[in-house]
Amino acid sequence: MYVELAQIKRHLNINSEFTEDDDYLLTLADVAEKAVEKHINQRLSSVCEENGGDLPSPLLHAILLFIGNLYLSRESISYSSVTEVPMSYNYLLDLYKNYNNENLDV
Repeated sequence: MYVELAQIKRHLNINSEFTEDDDYLLTLADVAEKAVEKHINQRLSSVCEENGGDLPSPLLHAILLFIGNLYLSRESISYSSVTEVPMSYNYLLDLYKNYNNENLDV
């Protein structure tokens, strides 16, 4: 995993003493990382290798944004008006999108 539970909780403003959702948050982190890999069409481990062993901060933040979205919107239907924030999740991922490889097995 590229994000730690403490990072996720800080991002979501969840008190560190609240542990009831810890397993759920870690599951969301796994889902978010796999979704990011699919979106950029390359493995995060490959990106880390190209970046001296670290995950670039835009990808890390995109993972946190996606976790936040999944955590706060637990159903596929919303009854309120939702607007995408420009220059956020998709923008951050598109910075690392691999257009050269077709059908990477990620």
